[in-house]
Amino acid sequence: MKMIQAMALALAIGGAATAHAEQPLQRTDLVSSDIDVPGHEAVQVRVDFAPGVLAPNHSHPGEEIAYVLEGTLEYKLDGREPVTLQAGQSLFIPSGVVHSAKNVGSGKASELATYIVRKDEALVVPAK
Repeated sequence: MKMIQAMALALAIGGAATAHAEQPLQRTDLVSSDIDVPGHEAVQVRVDFAPGVLAPNHSHPGEEIAYVLEGTLEYKLDGREPVTLQAGQSLFIPSGVVHSAKNVGSGKASELATYIVRKDEALVVPAK
């Protein structure tokens, strides 16, 4: 099931979940573990964006905390003004909120995404 979720995420955000540096959008799964909240799990991934690359509108079945590791990322959350974050800054994204992220800097950008999500659901839900 985890592999299917990883493949769905890779397709949903326009990249492949591989370790090739040439990928415009690369996702690396770091941690996935049950937590004390029944029916939920913690998931942590690193997402690397080439310059100008967009992770298109999507949502998650739980909360996300996005922490920018390097570069400059612009986040657009439905119902809010866009926010631009630099390395060392973070953003809380509520459950089910449609959002996108784009590398608006001149070099590579990376984020550490930590999710508290419902188990056995797709981690990424493409927006319609």
